[in-house]
Amino acid sequence: MKPIVTERLLLRNWEERDRDLFHRINSDDVVMEFFDFRRTREEADRVLDRMRAGIDNLGYGWAAVELRETGECLGFTGISPVTNTPPVPDGEIEIGWRFAPEHWGKGYATGAARAWLRFGFEELGLHHIIAFAVESNERSIAVMKRLGMLPDPARNFLHPRVAETHPHLRPHVVYTITKERWQARAHG
Repeated sequence: MKPIVTERLLLRNWEERDRDLFHRINSDDVVMEFFDFRRTREEADRVLDRMRAGIDNLGYGWAAVELRETGECLGFTGISPVTNTPPVPDGEIEIGWRFAPEHWGKGYATGAARAWLRFGFEELGLHHIIAFAVESNERSIAVMKRLGMLPDPARNFLHPRVAETHPHLRPHVVYTITKERWQARAHG
């Protein structure tokens, strides 16, 4: 992956030095409030390795977000093909993010996601990008709205991989942005 540089951030593939942060954000109860699992260190390491290999193969994916000023890894954002999440068709491109809580509310998720939207529409030639989240996840939905994404209620769904023991985490909302809408907002 060729790193993506914004005014404040560097979006790059994962490095060995990112493992502690990646485990922390995947095992933290606050960060993972809207997930029905927490990852052990071994699980987090395996997922990080898969994400790094995915970026090597595709040239994009769930990438580390580094603060340019300090070199600190803050979390991740990216775009990636959806897999195994019916009713969302496999291969549809999703945008998402996850950051350590001390980095919330500073515009990092929105800034990084804007750079990924530009990449998806300008570099990959995508026609639309989706995002989905638990319907009560107001923080993620707020980022979607700041990106100019619009609700697509006909596509809302019960997440098939969320355990039925967590019924409050199953309802997911879908937001979409088209290339035309992104262009109008980015260049208008």
